[in-house]
Amino acid sequence: MSRLPPTLSQLHPIAAFTAAYMMVATVFALKYQNWEFAFYIGVMIFLIVLILTIHRRTPLTYKTFWCLSIWGGLHMLGGLAPIPQSWPIDGEKYVFYSWWLIPNLLKYDHIVHGYGFGIATWVCWQTLRPALRNYYPTTGIILLCAIAGMGLGTVNEIIEFFATLLITDTNVGGYENTGWDLVANAVGSLVAMTFIGMAEGERVIKSKIEQKLHKFRDAQKTRQTT
Repeated sequence: MSRLPPTLSQLHPIAAFTAAYMMVATVFALKYQNWEFAFYIGVMIFLIVLILTIHRRTPLTYKTFWCLSIWGGLHMLGGLAPIPQSWPIDGEKYVFYSWWLIPNLLKYDHIVHGYGFGIATWVCWQTLRPALRNYYPTTGIILLCAIAGMGLGTVNEIIEFFATLLITDTNVGGYENTGWDLVANAVGSLVAMTFIGMAEGERVIKSKIEQKLHKFRDAQKTRQTT
């Protein structure tokens, strides 16, 4: 995982992509009077500002920005884009979020939740890492990041709950839907935790090997000079 923060020019295509789907989503939400997603668009604008504020204090990587932008795009697609009425759905609205990829087992909604809060866990690791003396992610540290990712998933469910209080016609679902959303969040966070441990562990091992090789070469040069 590259730690180099993106340059301003690298952020331009990500910003353009995000702005494009946000504008399309806004048009669709207003045209079809989907006030639930008009509310979520406002939440997303707040989150974009929050992410940029975090980036100013603790730089995030280029790949992270793309992953976050794609997550936002999948979210807008999920609630606003219609699907064929022949596709199996959970509920009454024929949109991607209602679509059963595997009937009664796996929904598009679950995939987006798992992916999104896996990325949130990765962001938690990137913001925590600079405060550590040792950049190597111990089991306790990456587990803490996974729990933080799950916690952010819970905040998402609270936002959805407020949406149901403010708007009468939503596609949020009931208690069982919330439970499966939390399960998907947990799976995504734990998968991200595993990848963080593997990727950072491999980097540390390579670094130690390079250090040993460097010491060995220095020792060889010292022997040759003596």
